Amino acid sequence: MLQQLETLDLLDISSKRTCSEIDELLDELLAPPGDARDRLYQAMRHAAIGGGKRMRPLLVLASADLFGVAHLSALRSGLAVECIHVHSLIHDDLPCMDDDDLRRGKATVHKAFDEATAVLAGDALHALAFEILADPLTHSDGAVRSTLVRDLAAAAGAAGMAGGQILDLLPEGTTDLDGVVRLQRLKTGALISWCVEAGATLGRAPDTARMNLRGYGQSVGLAFQIADDLLDCEGDEEAAGKRLRKDEAAGKVSFVSLLGPERARSQARVLVDQAKDHLRPFGKDVSLLRSIADYALARDR
Repeated sequence: MLQQLETLDLLDISSKRTCSEIDELLDELLAPPGDARDRLYQAMRHAAIGGGKRMRPLLVLASADLFGVAHLSALRSGLAVECIHVHSLIHDDLPCMDDDDLRRGKATVHKAFDEATAVLAGDALHALAFEILADPLTHSDGAVRSTLVRDLAAAAGAAGMAGGQILDLLPEGTTDLDGVVRLQRLKTGALISWCVEAGATLGRAPDTARMNLRGYGQSVGLAFQIADDLLDCEGDEEAAGKRLRKDEAAGKVSFVSLLGPERARSQARVLVDQAKDHLRPFGKDVSLLRSIADYALARDR
């Protein structure tokens, strides 16, 4: 128990630092230009600045540390995937998707502004992600930047997050456990795997390192999704900062509906252990990556 508390303290300290650094970069990149586009920039800032634990940027930073990657390179790569993540949250909250009015403890973008502005804010953040990755400030090697762009595009598109989202919208998308696993590997796991593999890409690491990190990312991604399903079923809306009990109300098939809360929680523990096993070959300080895996079992938001 003491060790778990220590790892969660490490995560909390690292998360707060990363949140501050990401918000500083966003504040600079999303400064309103002082013309008719200000409303769009304000909507992007509303969604992207503040809130959340910045788990995806933190995964990039933690994996990049294994390979001695410069902090700014890792931070900018983390910012790019955070832009993709926030883009997905804005669109996911729209009336045509989940129709939510609360995200990260504040009004969703289409509620705070309007639907058209929300769509454009999501689109603009999506584009900003690739602009950041393509900039030489992110990495001096054009081949590395190209790989980051290609892999993130795949993780965010029909073969990844967007593909998982369409499965989530269709009644026939998930009818059993295999279907739920496939959906979540696409919708959630693809971006998380990109985050940990990005560190290896930035550090020009061998394929074996990428494979181990990919395995870690896939296990952690599913563990986080099970935790999210449990949170939706058992969590506190004020602590979570978003509307809960949505899956049951919508009649959606989930890990919890298929396995029940206790079996789902047990499966999350197995996945966390599997994720940690994938870190063994590195023989370095992987405390932060281990802490992030443990957080899947302890999160309340």
